[in-house]
Amino acid sequence: MVGVERFELPTSCSQSRRATRLRYTPTFYQSLHENMTQKHKLGLFLHESRGGEYYAVLKRWSRHYFHLVVTIFNVRKLAISDYNKNNMTAQIIDGKAIATELRNRVRLDIEKRVKNNRRAPGLAVILVGLNPASQVYVRKKREACDEVGLISKSYNLDETTNQQTLLDLIDKLNNDATIDGILVQLPLPDHIDDTFVLEAIHPEKDVDGFHPYNIGRLVQRMPVLRPCTPHGIIHMLEAIGETFKGSHAVIVGASNIVGRPMSMELLLAGATVTTTHRFTEDLATYVATADILVVAVGKPGIVKGEWVKPGATVIDVGINRLPDGKLTGDVDFEKAAERAAWITPVPGGVGPMTVAMLLRNTLQAAELHESKQ
Repeated sequence: MVGVERFELPTSCSQSRRATRLRYTPTFYQSLHENMTQKHKLGLFLHESRGGEYYAVLKRWSRHYFHLVVTIFNVRKLAISDYNKNNMTAQIIDGKAIATELRNRVRLDIEKRVKNNRRAPGLAVILVGLNPASQVYVRKKREACDEVGLISKSYNLDETTNQQTLLDLIDKLNNDATIDGILVQLPLPDHIDDTFVLEAIHPEKDVDGFHPYNIGRLVQRMPVLRPCTPHGIIHMLEAIGETFKGSHAVIVGASNIVGRPMSMELLLAGATVTTTHRFTEDLATYVATADILVVAVGKPGIVKGEWVKPGATVIDVGINRLPDGKLTGDVDFEKAAERAAWITPVPGGVGPMTVAMLLRNTLQAAELHESKQ
């Protein structure tokens, strides 16, 4: 955008979202708004004191304000048009790099624990059945644990395992002092009630952050163990210098795993939040208002690129495998990247952050357990 006619030159330093928007505002628009508004407000106040002339004065100045609004609207429309014509390319949010930095911090903290003769945190991972995607996720989590020095224990149960057997295992792990975190890989087989299972995990070992107790603390602005994906997204947004206060965040999808806790995380950060779901009509209208857009539905291309507000930050949580084997998100990446200021890729965006937050939650759980002994 450097050198575009009638536009202020953008600086290379990191600025707030408001400052970023202002650099795409013609200087003419700014000076027009400031000068005319001050002049007309002064005139209105001077004439208000003249008794019977009040109505005529108000009518005259209202007419002036109408022309002012029309002028501002037309100039603003021109600014947006020029902005779009320059076909901006979004900066890619490198989830892998941000997650690597977070994992390194977790690794260093664990090394300090071990040097001080404190045990390494322990994570129990339970997998029921042979779901291929779940097997991949569990393997990645084990590898991540090994990388940072966490002790991971795997429990692979048969597809036909009944609910009570699973609950008995969770109860055993709840009482195991060497286990700080318990993770049950979802989805579970149809004959097992995942809500009942997740509630059986002790809240202080719920490193996924799904237990009603932990969700409740998040709602009440007193979070302890927070849902990994939403909290990972917040960490990612903070890493790029995102401004939450004064921003409108729109979440597409209202699942218990991402959408709902994501709304609570963004509220906690100070954003104004709108959550859309399967009953929302005219989704495009809501998307077009988003300064921060988080999409977590699991339907490829459900959000069209042309819906995205120019200069928005787009977080694509979806990961979908197409018939040709290609992985894609829920957002039309190519077209969205032409309008957004920041966007996450799929893969390599949100996924690595989820795993990194799981590691951090497990370390946090270990610290909590020790503080109560």
